[in-house]
Amino acid sequence: MKILSKNSAIGRREFLAATSGLLATAVPGGEMLAHAPNSEGPHSNAAAPTPAGAMRKIPIGVFDPVYKDLSLDAMLDKVSALGLEVMEIGTGGYPENHHCPLDELVTDRAKAKAWQKRFEDRGLRVATLSCHGNPIHPDPQHAQKDIDTFRKTVLLAEILGVKVIVGFSGCPGGTPQDTQPNWITYRWPPEYAEMQDWQWKERIVPYWKDAAKYAREHGIKRLAFEMHPNFAVYNPRTLMKLREAVGEEIGANCDLSHLFWQGCDPVEVIHFLGKQGALFHAHMKDTVLYPEYVARYGVLNFAIKKEERPEASDEFRAVGYGHSASLWKAVVKAYMYVGYEGILSIENEDLILSGEVGVERAAYVLKNVRGELLSE
Repeated sequence: MKILSKNSAIGRREFLAATSGLLATAVPGGEMLAHAPNSEGPHSNAAAPTPAGAMRKIPIGVFDPVYKDLSLDAMLDKVSALGLEVMEIGTGGYPENHHCPLDELVTDRAKAKAWQKRFEDRGLRVATLSCHGNPIHPDPQHAQKDIDTFRKTVLLAEILGVKVIVGFSGCPGGTPQDTQPNWITYRWPPEYAEMQDWQWKERIVPYWKDAAKYAREHGIKRLAFEMHPNFAVYNPRTLMKLREAVGEEIGANCDLSHLFWQGCDPVEVIHFLGKQGALFHAHMKDTVLYPEYVARYGVLNFAIKKEERPEASDEFRAVGYGHSASLWKAVVKAYMYVGYEGILSIENEDLILSGEVGVERAAYVLKNVRGELLSE
């Protein structure tokens, strides 16, 4: 995988700081994409041949926390103006519920339908509801809050006819006495293997068996887990482990930004999960890796805040600003090829192209590569 170097005459960070404002005023994505790092995965130009017949036009939308400072109507005006077609709406948990008064809507069907109609009046569809929390947190109060949010989200999805709920698998403690989560990824020394086995047997699988049953009873058969660090499901293997233990209600929110830094090939992941019938949702977010810091510190050296950027090995970027547009074209093609039935949901956590600007750039890239694929 080719990854962007920080070495340049004026310095990579200085260049980005100096040019981001200028680029924002240009044709969306045009200038930056011309110089985007060509971080192609090993199979990005070798996707399987397109099957015969029409390729599905996968709807492009956005996850609403990026507009947390806007009212619902102001947000809908922004999203509609971008020519997007669908939305993913947070109902609680870590992203909170800035535009979805969950308690009100779930107890009043008329209010819920009126809320949904505000989207439809602008040509938008609420495609997924998201409650990214930790319902198996060892703190009982924390866990119960996220359990309640999940159950209310299921009820709202039933009212609205939404078929996919997005979230995290959660992470328990390592023992019954723990008060904080314990993310275990390496099974040695032996006590770590014992703790991980206990987590899955006593906390993770039992909770999600019960939660999946509850969702199924209310007509929701797609629980899309984001494969995210610090949670039990963090890569395709752990996702499939949970799916095999719980049932086919468990699937992926395939956010490639968390898989790029783990060394996954995006096209390979999409084909693997698609073959299993486990692709339920897709976050559209990029990651850039900086080779000198990867070489020095490894990949577990991620910048979450701006002040962490100077020596970071990797950070989130808007689509097309961590990997080239040709890579993202291969990604969208792979989704089309496997018959993915969900949406492409832009999630912007870019520290340079923050907020609405990152959404605009990502939308520009995705709409263009989708258009190219549909016209081929």
